Amino acid sequence: MTDSTLFVQGFRAAAVKSGVRGKDRLDLGLIVSDVPAMAAGVFTTSLVQAAPVLLDLERVAGGRARAVLVNSGIANACTGEEGLRNARVCSRLVADSLGIPEAEVLVTSTGVIGMQLDMNCFERGVPDVAGQLSVDGFAAVSLAMMTTDTVPKTAVRTVIVGGKPVRLLGLAKGAGMIMPNMATLLAFVMTDAAVASAADLREWLRAGAEQSFNRITVDGDTSTNDTLLLLANGLANNPPLAAGSPELTAFREALDDLLRDLAMQVVADGEGATKLVTIAVQGADNDEEAVMAARTIANSALVKTAFFGSDANWGRIIAALGRSGARFNPAQVSIRFDDVVMVENGLGLGKDAEARATMVLRRKRFTVGVDLGAGGGAAVYHTCDFSMDYVSINADYRS
Repeated sequence: MTDSTLFVQGFRAAAVKSGVRGKDRLDLGLIVSDVPAMAAGVFTTSLVQAAPVLLDLERVAGGRARAVLVNSGIANACTGEEGLRNARVCSRLVADSLGIPEAEVLVTSTGVIGMQLDMNCFERGVPDVAGQLSVDGFAAVSLAMMTTDTVPKTAVRTVIVGGKPVRLLGLAKGAGMIMPNMATLLAFVMTDAAVASAADLREWLRAGAEQSFNRITVDGDTSTNDTLLLLANGLANNPPLAAGSPELTAFREALDDLLRDLAMQVVADGEGATKLVTIAVQGADNDEEAVMAARTIANSALVKTAFFGSDANWGRIIAALGRSGARFNPAQVSIRFDDVVMVENGLGLGKDAEARATMVLRRKRFTVGVDLGAGGGAAVYHTCDFSMDYVSINADYRS
């Protein structure tokens, strides 16, 4: 599979059927920069971290990388010393196949927790995938990354920096175990931008992740494997970007927009999801409390099942607010569904308002607006509904 829009200067990619998933499907992908690239990463905040995360944390600290290997099917999480050895073997196989230093190889995995990788699949698959690298192989990698995803997730942006066109390309996977806290979530962003320092790149990525991948939830679960990587190889030959660069704003806007795009694709493809819902909280005492309020609503199983049933049950929303930790006076709260005001000054506006709100909830996309009336804090979170298919997908996941 190819897609002529998915390219970025100096990067190649490929994917193969290695057998690691035990099925006749793409399950092993490789992304390579033609030259060493500046690298930054944001990883799961879970105390339970997969072997690839532990390895990548160590390597990305050096600020340089050249290759990213990804497999689906097995997460290589909770696999002890053997799992960490296997992650290192995978990176060594890539390094040997490409003739590059092993320290420049990052590895990522997604799938079932607690299973060891079948290294025979990698001993065969890594040389195979390394031999198929091409400029138009990114669409295949986006497929190889998928587990319970129903669609691949990609995004591209182009921005002019110092008179030079700079391109960004992003791939992501994730549909369940999604509340990243940087879900199982993997995302890779490649750019040909020249960047002055890896420390700057890391700061820009962290800030972008905070307003994108850290503002989505499907089920409130943070994965052991969450990994967001950004590689910048400098081949656009723009004046190197640094803090204070005149064109940094344009680049960061493009990066932030791409990250939000990928994050929204993830939550829209949530396991069993039929609706994409934005929770917009304003009037909180501060932004941090607004995030707490929005996150609690977005994660509430009772709220999410009401969304699925198109039930304008605002009582579930205000109940979630009450346990969120945000400080407010319930008598000052208002709640709306898109432009339909359902609650004003803590009181429901009756059956006519509920009937109009129900029509909103039948849409595939809508916004729940909450005003706490307590201050100037605001935050946005994105979530989806809980359908019966979510239970079915996760009950059958390992079978």
